[in-house]
Amino acid sequence: MAQNTVQFQKGMSLPEFMGLYGTEEQCFEALFNWRWPNGFFCPECGCTESCRLSTRKLQQCNKCHHQTSITAGTIFQATKLPLRMWFLGMYFITQDKKGVSALELMRRLGIGYKSAWRMKQKLMQVMLERDNDKPLSGFIELDDAYLGGERRGGKVGRGSENKTPFVAAVQTTKQGQPEAIKLQIVDGFRSRTISKWASKAIKAGSTIVSDGLQCFNAVTEAGCEHDKIVCGGGKASVEEIEFYWVNTVLGNLKSALRSTYHSISPKHAQRYLAEFQYRFNRRYNLSALMPRLAYVSLRTPPITENILRL
Repeated sequence: MAQNTVQFQKGMSLPEFMGLYGTEEQCFEALFNWRWPNGFFCPECGCTESCRLSTRKLQQCNKCHHQTSITAGTIFQATKLPLRMWFLGMYFITQDKKGVSALELMRRLGIGYKSAWRMKQKLMQVMLERDNDKPLSGFIELDDAYLGGERRGGKVGRGSENKTPFVAAVQTTKQGQPEAIKLQIVDGFRSRTISKWASKAIKAGSTIVSDGLQCFNAVTEAGCEHDKIVCGGGKASVEEIEFYWVNTVLGNLKSALRSTYHSISPKHAQRYLAEFQYRFNRRYNLSALMPRLAYVSLRTPPITENILRL
């Protein structure tokens, strides 16, 4: 049997990573080139002539003498960790198919748990914001899904206070292969909620196939065609060929979450879904995942720990 070219990618090996980003100087130069690919320009006056101060952490404009940090205005702003620690964190998070917990980051990087948690949450926030404005299009499989489970004394099924509902959508090619996914937490499966979600997450003119859940009819309000297949519940619904990829993605997602994290707080759950989504949507080029994450991190505004914990 022929090997799956996506599954058997080499990715970026650890020796290769260390050769490219093993020192603080290499990490600084990489960030400089990604932040200013056309050369430095002063954010205050626009001048393109500057000098680098001896600390190698500040760029000073030759005209107005404004000093700019390589991390100012980015997700790395005010960090006390060396850049090489951030690079290693991005490497581990992007190259592991099931993700890496903050506790495991702490052990691998040799830093405190709070620092590892902040790093993990900030990088997942970058992933979340990057895919926010990238709607799916074409043929899309749609399903309702939940994080969490039943606890003693609580409700079961839809409406359980112990579950976090989210929408799972998979865009497929004409050959029936998955291209991209959207995983979005919602406040419930109501027509108004699905209509609002579809208007942002799906391009008008797309064709959506879903099960018999009534609220999914609302995708037509976003200019999409809706093909409803009533398949009932239980094992039969999972085996429907029309929902093969969305069920496969949900199975892989839940397997990854169970094997990597002991528990996920509902208030942070969207970031964990975004992390899985980000890696899946860029799985065709594993070796580029880490540089791409660093590039968009430089274009993501800083976020405080208070905001992270909201």
